[in-house]
Amino acid sequence: MTKPLFTPPWWARNPHIQTILPVLTKVDRPELTRQRLELDDGDFIDLDWLSPPTQGNPIVILVHGLEGSADSHYIRRLLNMMADKGVCAVVHHHRSCSGVTNRLARSYHSGDTQDLQTTLTMIATQYPDSPISAVGYSLGGNVLTKYLGEYREASLVNAGVIVSAPLQLGACATRLKSGFSKIYQSYLIKQLQQKVHDKLSVPNLTAQMPVTQAEVAQLTTFHQFDDKVTAPLHGFTSVEDYYQRASGLPYLRHITKPTLVIHAKDDPFMNDEVIPAHDDLAPAVTYELHSNGGHVGFIDGGSPLHPKYYLEKRILHFLFGQG
Repeated sequence: MTKPLFTPPWWARNPHIQTILPVLTKVDRPELTRQRLELDDGDFIDLDWLSPPTQGNPIVILVHGLEGSADSHYIRRLLNMMADKGVCAVVHHHRSCSGVTNRLARSYHSGDTQDLQTTLTMIATQYPDSPISAVGYSLGGNVLTKYLGEYREASLVNAGVIVSAPLQLGACATRLKSGFSKIYQSYLIKQLQQKVHDKLSVPNLTAQMPVTQAEVAQLTTFHQFDDKVTAPLHGFTSVEDYYQRASGLPYLRHITKPTLVIHAKDDPFMNDEVIPAHDDLAPAVTYELHSNGGHVGFIDGGSPLHPKYYLEKRILHFLFGQG
């Protein structure tokens, strides 16, 4: 099948329309079955299965973005298309993102590949004859990039698709401090602040948290939040250490499994620093940079009330040669 091409309709050339309209026009989500995976550190990961896996048939793992879940618009759309195609898919929820607060003070972050490896190991052990592929969006795309580059040939993912990933975290944190992008930052920071408040209200976690209830309100940018919460909670020496070690861009050159990376040049969460140079890309990586598309948008047709999208068609074409 011919590779789908992306051209936004005239009414969706603005990056903020591309970014916001999909959030406002969620589609129904197919019924999912939850599996709780207990972790060695006493915490858990929740997995939502689209259909029961069967030995030998492909399994696709979906990795959502910051404060996303199986209810995110992009996850819903891909699940629907995979249901129509009879593809087995499972949503890997980051800790605390499944609607249930995780048990530990720590949460998740942009460079946390160990939880993904735990999920993959469980699936690969139970279904050793089933090829596994993965699709990561935004923060989840950065996690998947780092995973593929870290594990290389040992990766349990046979093919990956990475969408709108903030591959240079420091640059993205700076971008979100200016212009209309501050609106996105504020929206996400409020969700992160609430989760910290929730942790601080648990008596056995309060002393482990690096901030107090009063200090949480002062963390109004990603840089501030990552400096005072993300970095210390997850073993980084500083926010700069976190951004350097967790950014996915340096890992692109080490990927050995077929991987598609999709970016939009007008993504309001990013700037040109996330765009890899040719030398940053391993031979296994296919890189698509589109002029338009916003952040996890890529509306390519329909109408403002019923938009249609490029992403799901492109993902299925890359992974299975269909769309």
